[in-house]
Amino acid sequence: MRIKKDLAFLVTAGAMAALATMALATPGSNVVGTVMARAGFVDSVDLRLRVTSLSPGHRHKKDREVIRVDDAADTVMQKIVIGPGGSTGWHSHPGPAIALVTNGELTLYSSDDPACTDRAFGAGQAFVDSGQGHVHNARNLTSQNTEVWVTYLDVPPGGSVRIDAADPGNCVF
Repeated sequence: MRIKKDLAFLVTAGAMAALATMALATPGSNVVGTVMARAGFVDSVDLRLRVTSLSPGHRHKKDREVIRVDDAADTVMQKIVIGPGGSTGWHSHPGPAIALVTNGELTLYSSDDPACTDRAFGAGQAFVDSGQGHVHNARNLTSQNTEVWVTYLDVPPGGSVRIDAADPGNCVF
C-alpha cells in the first residue's frame, strides 16, 4: 500500500512539474523551423570557437567568449522562417549554433542583458550563439519574412536543437 502511495505521489509531482515547465516556457509565434539535415560525426571532433564582439550598449568595449565542445555529438541544419512580427520565444540550445540570415532581418535579445539591448542581423550576416544555456529570443520586426539557416553543433543524438526557457523578465515585449 505504501509503495502505491509513493508511486502516486511521484507521478503527480512529475505531472505538476511538467505542467509548470510548460506554463513558464515561451513558445514561438509565426515561426516555422524545418530540419534539413542531421548527422553524427564519424570521428571524435573537438570544437573551439572564439568570438570577439562589441558589448551591448558599449561602442568600444569588446567581449571575448571562448566556446569549447569536446567530442561533439550530432550536427543539425535547420531552415527557420519567421513571419512579420514573429518570434522564436525564449530558448537556448544544447551546444553552439552558427546562424546565417539569408533574407530579411533578425533582431536578437539576450536574457542576461538587463537593458534588453537588441542586436539586428540582416541578410548576408552571420553570428554564433554559444548554446550551453545562453537564453535568447529572436524576433522579426519587419514586414517581410526573415529566413535564417542554422547549424547546431553538439546536439544529443536524436535530441532537440531547442531548449524552451521562461521569460526572464528583462524585456517589455
